[in-house]
Amino acid sequence: MPDRLAVGPRVAQMRLSRADNTYGRPFPWLAAVAAAFTFVQLVLVVPGSGLGWDETVYVSQVSRDVPAAFFSAPRARGISYLVAPLAALTSSTAALHVYLALCSGFGLFVALWVWRRLLPPAVLAAAGAMFAGLWITLYYGPMAMPNLWCALGSLAAVGCFLRAVRETTDGKALAGLGAGVVLVALMRPSDACYLVLPLVVAALAVPGWRRPAVPALLVAALLLGLAPWIIEAQLHYGGVAARLHRASEIQGGLGRHLAVDDQIRALDGRTLCRPCEVPWKHPVTAAWWLALPLLTAGGIVAAGPRRPAAVLATLVAASMATPYLFMIDYAAPRFLLPTYALLALPVAECLRGLFTSVRPGWRPSVAVLLAYALAGHFAVQYWVLGHVVARSRVARQEYTAIADRLHLLGVRPPCVVTGFDAVPIGYYAGCASRQVGGHDGSITTDGLRAAARRTPVAVIVAPGHKPPAYARAWRPESLPPLRGGTDLAVYVASPGQ
Repeated sequence: MPDRLAVGPRVAQMRLSRADNTYGRPFPWLAAVAAAFTFVQLVLVVPGSGLGWDETVYVSQVSRDVPAAFFSAPRARGISYLVAPLAALTSSTAALHVYLALCSGFGLFVALWVWRRLLPPAVLAAAGAMFAGLWITLYYGPMAMPNLWCALGSLAAVGCFLRAVRETTDGKALAGLGAGVVLVALMRPSDACYLVLPLVVAALAVPGWRRPAVPALLVAALLLGLAPWIIEAQLHYGGVAARLHRASEIQGGLGRHLAVDDQIRALDGRTLCRPCEVPWKHPVTAAWWLALPLLTAGGIVAAGPRRPAAVLATLVAASMATPYLFMIDYAAPRFLLPTYALLALPVAECLRGLFTSVRPGWRPSVAVLLAYALAGHFAVQYWVLGHVVARSRVARQEYTAIADRLHLLGVRPPCVVTGFDAVPIGYYAGCASRQVGGHDGSITTDGLRAAARRTPVAVIVAPGHKPPAYARAWRPESLPPLRGGTDLAVYVASPGQ
């Protein structure tokens, strides 16, 4: 019996053609999913949302109005490249989020479109809807964060890989494969490594997929995408090894850490769970996550002749999830977006199989049951999304109030902010953010004193803390509270002090 993974391209194409004839043309299906994804972002997420801590770091690198924040070792500049065209024109947060919402909608369409020769349109549309309907996907769609772009790049890369190994004359697939890997590497270098590894193994080990050009292309694309990060490591971090060591320190030390339970608890709306010692208040928010392995396995079984695609998507998804589930001691739901994007494909196959495998007379009942289950799932997702977006809007109001107060105190650009939450506060105030220690250490105490002789400097002090020794003689003032707490203290040094 021939290897199912080595199905000839002509046979595969005939099967796909029959599927296309059954389900219709892919464009309207995928365009509808992408348009709905963009529309929901523009209506529910974009209005009133601010920039989070990490976003201010990435955007400040290319902002025309705000000094660049310290760029720590684990970060990569891919998202800064993406927002640069808009940041060069305006500093409007709303405009930035609209731009990214439109980009992410188009990116979702492209990532699904490359699969059109591999899967029926109905399966692709269902997969896109399942992924786009997660609160995590919707929330980060318009945000200046790299994780969703890693997900879209990974989804596109796996689809292009399958086309490239099945159709040796498909030059567009090779180009798409390289572009997808480069995109992921620019956004998050570690994610790109965990993406490329199983693809290289598959290209070397699976009969019928052995194309010498594919592994070489994967490695070349990975190195090309990593080049900016490697060059920066050599110029500013003392080399690649030193940068990796520092990145590991900032992330709490990479090693054997079980973060599965942390990821589960974070699903109720925590964008960062570090340390993740909070109670699991809303177990219903993780019901879909706990069902994901079963649905994935069911999809692999139900995929039939499309099983190789479902298996490969699952293996790559598992590879990309490994460091975030077993190698760090904290959680952020966005870390697993590439995994969710890839697992959406076998999950969609499972849903389709549940409907088509029963007798025709039972299908209306199955359709109703699936509709109820999906309605409940999406209701939970939108409930969580509402809470997360509300917190983002409150945070923007708080940071804006603090920035306005600093301006009244004479801390106006050009200026320097240090201390508690200095990175986002500095961004909102239009000031440079500098720290004398910690992960973002970028200046010395003497350097701050020297800066205070030229420009306003503000030291933000958290409630219950004392100012650093060098700032105790500076002018004490109060700032509006953050996160519903008490007022912050600020010590201000005017030029010449």
